[in-house]
Amino acid sequence: MRGHGFLIANYVRGNSIVHRTPLWLKFLVVAACGAASFLIVDWVVSLLIFVLMCVLFMLTGAGFRRLLRAIWLVAPILVVIGLFQWWQLGGPTAARIVLNVLVCVVAASVLTATTPVQDLLDGVVALAKPFRRFGADPERFALTIAVMLRSIPFIAGAFSDVRDSVRARGLERNPRALVLPVFITTVAYARQTGDALAARGLGEPERD
Repeated sequence: MRGHGFLIANYVRGNSIVHRTPLWLKFLVVAACGAASFLIVDWVVSLLIFVLMCVLFMLTGAGFRRLLRAIWLVAPILVVIGLFQWWQLGGPTAARIVLNVLVCVVAASVLTATTPVQDLLDGVVALAKPFRRFGADPERFALTIAVMLRSIPFIAGAFSDVRDSVRARGLERNPRALVLPVFITTVAYARQTGDALAARGLGEPERD
């Protein structure tokens, strides 16, 4: 199934200024982009920030094809969201919402393209440690991120395979023919992942 063999915006070795930027600062940029998506009210501003993040991504040396791949994975969902918002709230609002989501996607891709996965997970653990006093488990949080990074391309691959199969049978106008197989495959994958983690004793709370 397509999508198994890659992570979204895989880490790309390099010595760019973005690669050399401290991890905490890259986390801050991603967080700022997420916050900005709720604060920006002008689609022109969203567009300028999106272009800026794309330029930042290109500076990593990851290449234009990787940027398109990151955007392409969310494109079908954004098309639906954009059309619905356009119908409900008008073109400018729809453009702002779609562009804000794209800003977050590209910002996250900059982070993953310039940070090895293990360093990224170690950074997540370090950031979450102050929350131990409130009952948080940094290691489990990092495990959740790792599973998510593994699951997204799997689901994208499942969607692509089912879509091609549906088209070959002439059922592309039947939403159930597309959604149901993807849903079943995703649930099966989630159960297999949960069983594998449980067999290794991962994700279980520590016992005194």
